Order: sequence, then structure tokens, then C-alpha cells
Amino acid sequence: MFEYLPIQWLFLFYFYSFFGWCFESTYVTILEKKPVNRGFMRGPFLPLYGCGGVMMLVVSKPFYDNVLLVYVAGCVGATLLEYITGVTMEALFKVRYWDYSHKSFNYKGHICLESTLFWGVLTVVFSHFLQIPIERLVVAIPYNILSIISLVLTFGIGCDFMLAFKTALDLRDVLIYMEKAKAEMQKMQKRLDALITAKGETVKGGIETRVDALSATLESSFNKIREKINVNPSSYVNDVKDEISELYAKYRILMSKLTPEPIKGFFEWYREKTIQGNPSMVSEKFKFSLEEIKEKVSNIRKK
Repeated sequence: MFEYLPIQWLFLFYFYSFFGWCFESTYVTILEKKPVNRGFMRGPFLPLYGCGGVMMLVVSKPFYDNVLLVYVAGCVGATLLEYITGVTMEALFKVRYWDYSHKSFNYKGHICLESTLFWGVLTVVFSHFLQIPIERLVVAIPYNILSIISLVLTFGIGCDFMLAFKTALDLRDVLIYMEKAKAEMQKMQKRLDALITAKGETVKGGIETRVDALSATLESSFNKIREKINVNPSSYVNDVKDEISELYAKYRILMSKLTPEPIKGFFEWYREKTIQGNPSMVSEKFKFSLEEIKEKVSNIRKK
């Protein structure tokens, strides 16, 4: 039971990814009451379900004759996979593609008790019932033909995944840039308010006083920086990382402006479809900026 060659495992991964896409897209379409191409990628594949399907077979194999242990193994294995994937994607893209924060007994919105129990049931049903006819189908396909199918799928899904990965990075950079722009606008507003306030005050001391004040301010700023480095060097390093991230985001946006219009149009379409396909995506840090983007995409679709 569950003894497969490498190409057969790869084909099963794609099969489960397609099955997961059918399930998720149907479920979200019913909730949204409109067609939704669900998933991180635009093709009909959800790699998380592919990994989950393979994982279910692997963890259930040692306990196959004990349904209770298969259930427990499925709960633990699938929950770990879901948590690790969710944390990794949020760390990379600053966006959470699924969120269980509204569910009872959830942990940081990445996992919840309801989904854990569901994964256990799905593992039992999948390994003891669904996998049997699937296994017969896979074994019945000649190995050479299966290899060709798997290689073609690998190329297509690989291209789709690279596009999805780039799109997710672009979306992250747009969110970062929007937040920085909002922060700059707030700073400008404060400076404007300060200028309006200072306009009615009498300026004394002339140019020398202003130079002395500016010198004192700069000296104070440098002293604060030196003190910060001496007291908490790691914090200063983190600030530098933030500045580098900001510069990188600006670089990517500049490169986007230099990209030919047909290619840019394709990536914009891909990004819009990605957002439409993930209506439940959220971001704690960039909550309002993400909502603005989702609203803009929604308005485009209505037009």
C-alpha cells in the first residue's frame, strides 16, 4: 500500500493539487456567489493540497490498520503543514492568504481546531477510500506516458508558480510603498501645521540664532544615534534593514515603470486575478492599504 515510484509520487502531487483547486474554488464560489478561481496561482492547481495529499499518505502508512491513529496523524501532520506554510508565506509576502482569526480556538489566525479536526477526517477518508481508485488509475498508466505527462505539468505549473511568486512580491512592494507614502503625507501635514503655527510667532536672533539651533539639533541627533548603537546594536541593524527594504521596494517599482506596456499589462492582469482569487486574504500590518487595493480591483471587475 502506497508504494510508488518517484514519477508516480510527482503525478499524485499534481493530482491532489488539482483536486484541492476544484474543492476550494467550488467552496469559495458558493460563498462569494460568483465564480472564483481560487489559489495562489492562476492555473487549476493548489500546491498546498498537493503537499497535504502526499503528507496524508506518508503519515497514515505506518498506522494504516488503526483508523484512530491515522486520524490523529492526519490532524497533527496537516495542521503543522498548514501552520508552517501560512507563517512562511506571511513572512515573505506580508499577506495572509487564509485567516482563521474569526474561528474559535485558533492560533494567530494560521490554524484552528475546526480545520485540524477536518484534516483528520479527510486523512481517514482519503487514505482508506479515495486513494484506492486513484492508485489503480496511476498504476494503470504506462510509466513512460506518466513521465511525459508529469514533465509537461512540471513545466506549466513551474512557470505559473514563478509568475505567482513574482506577483506576490510585487503586491508586497506596493503595500510597503503605499504605507511609506501615507507616512510621508502625515509628516508633511505635521510640518505644514508647524509652519502655520510658527508664522504668527516673532523670530528673534537672526541667522546666527538659526544656525546655532540647527547645529544643536544635528549634534543632538548624532548623539542619539551613537547612544542607540551602544545600548542596542541589534535595534539599529533592524532600522537599517527597514531602510534597505524600502529602497528595494522603490527599485522594484522603478523597474515596473520601465517595463514594456504589454508585459506590464499582463502582470497587472495576473495580480488582479490573484486578488480576486483570494478574497479572504488579509494583512495586519498593511490592512487599510490592502483593502484599498482589493476595492480598486473589485471596481475594475464591475466595469
